Amino acid sequence: MSFAHILAAHFTMAQTLELCLRLLLAGIFGAAIGFERSKRFKEAGIRTHIIVCCGAALFMIVSKYGFADLGMADGGAFSGTRGADPARVAAQVVSGISFLCAGVIFKNSGTVKGLTTAAGLWITAGIGLASGAGLFLIAFAATLFVCLLQILMHRYAIGADAYATNRLQFTVRNGFEFNRSLTEQLEAWNAQVTESRIDRSKDGTTEYDLTVRRREEISYEEMKAFMEAHEEILRASNSPIR
Repeated sequence: MSFAHILAAHFTMAQTLELCLRLLLAGIFGAAIGFERSKRFKEAGIRTHIIVCCGAALFMIVSKYGFADLGMADGGAFSGTRGADPARVAAQVVSGISFLCAGVIFKNSGTVKGLTTAAGLWITAGIGLASGAGLFLIAFAATLFVCLLQILMHRYAIGADAYATNRLQFTVRNGFEFNRSLTEQLEAWNAQVTESRIDRSKDGTTEYDLTVRRREEISYEEMKAFMEAHEEILRASNSPIR
């Protein structure tokens, strides 16, 4: 039996088209998750999620059907294939996607960003594996669940996610007096300092770099009022961290 006859015996044109459909559905599922991420200007958007989901689906298809020519219809195996485990191909997706996820996680001013996006890429790979395996209903349910979870959790934040993070920077003349005023103001704002750095320059000025968290972001009006009440402030900036 020739190699072409073996392939024809395992895959008809209809079956090949079905495998292509699995890749297409995986791309649609990945795009749905990536669309929500791109709307929030995250590091991994639509294209990244489509590629991850389609790639995972392709690895699953290769893992399940790519070694069909190594087996015979009667269940026998060709010489040299004893002990082979085709499932290892799909298993490597789980560990391989971790390297890609690590690329979207970074630390910024005491705040770790990208964890949700990395977790989204991770489950997108799982959805791709399910699509490649032909588990369309499970893949669709997982996609729907992830999309709804992302939207609802951003709209109705709970716990630590409900707190906003601001980076406050000041350049002042009299650091000793300002230090007390700043402490009182932070208490009035009900803001918690998560990271701070204070440097004294050669010209006698003091620079403050603080990362604070509270229920709402510190607004421009609040910052302006604080600056107008303290003439020792030479420069100030307020940067929300999202």
